[in-house]
Amino acid sequence: MLNFNDIPGIQVGHAQDLDAVTGCTVVLTVDGAIGGVDQRGGAPGTRETDLLRPVHLVEQVHAVLLAGGSAFGLAAADGVMRWLEERGIGFDTGVARVPIVPAAVLFDLPLGRPQVRPDAAMGYAACEAAVKTAPWGSGSIGAGTGAACGKILGPAAATKGGIGSAVIEVGQGILVGALIAVNPFGDVIDPQTGQILAGARKLPEGGFVDTMQALKTMTRGFVSPGNTVIGVVATNAALSKEAVNKVAQMAQAGLARVIRPVHTMFDGDTLFALATGQGQPGNVNLIGAYAAEATSRAIIEAVQQATSLGNLPAVRDL
Repeated sequence: MLNFNDIPGIQVGHAQDLDAVTGCTVVLTVDGAIGGVDQRGGAPGTRETDLLRPVHLVEQVHAVLLAGGSAFGLAAADGVMRWLEERGIGFDTGVARVPIVPAAVLFDLPLGRPQVRPDAAMGYAACEAAVKTAPWGSGSIGAGTGAACGKILGPAAATKGGIGSAVIEVGQGILVGALIAVNPFGDVIDPQTGQILAGARKLPEGGFVDTMQALKTMTRGFVSPGNTVIGVVATNAALSKEAVNKVAQMAQAGLARVIRPVHTMFDGDTLFALATGQGQPGNVNLIGAYAAEATSRAIIEAVQQATSLGNLPAVRDL
């Protein structure tokens, strides 16, 4: 089965602190990739997203960072920039090469030690991990280390989230993939049956609370200590900056298929899109449609591969 590292021009690395239950994930594109972004939800934590818009100068990015730690975790991008700068990688300004590293964070502070967050050293370590040959991993690693699903009853009743990926071959050697860190306010559901796969749990009796139903009777007073789904969709096809931004937008449909509710005021859902251009010219409609499908599959893999951490059970242990 293909994983996100199999997309030509992409290298993925994770770093985490299992004691503090937080971490970060870097997607390196050292040869450059056309970048785009789509941000939804009411509580984003991001860096270098405006430059990805079609009307702005810079087209290529050299890495994307996904991290826990809420806004503190954006500091991990400094380590990614240092790693790239040491290798002469970046946008040539004439006096220095400036690495372009967009980033997004999720809120995982309740699960471990909130005073420990991803920092520059962890971002640098994730880059080192990306260039080493290592078994592919998903679940409670990297940016998914402290992720959890279903927060309407507070963090103690949530289910462990994680990070997952999926890659689809769409023909003519073109690959479309998604790498998603899953930490939503809402529940993760099976799109075929509507069954809740991970979310808020009924305590102490067990089973899941349906967040959509609970919202009807808990319009005030429910607890939401922070959430957000963040990720990267990527293809080896050649796409324009406008098309890459459209792919990021279309990929958000993948969240709506498997997370209920999604894009709430408590989420800062952000998806980056990358086109490495190492394959054939791409059809934006085809790639965007399969980016949404890959996103849905990656979200489900994330919760299925998650492991219990920080006194929070994973689906496999329920």
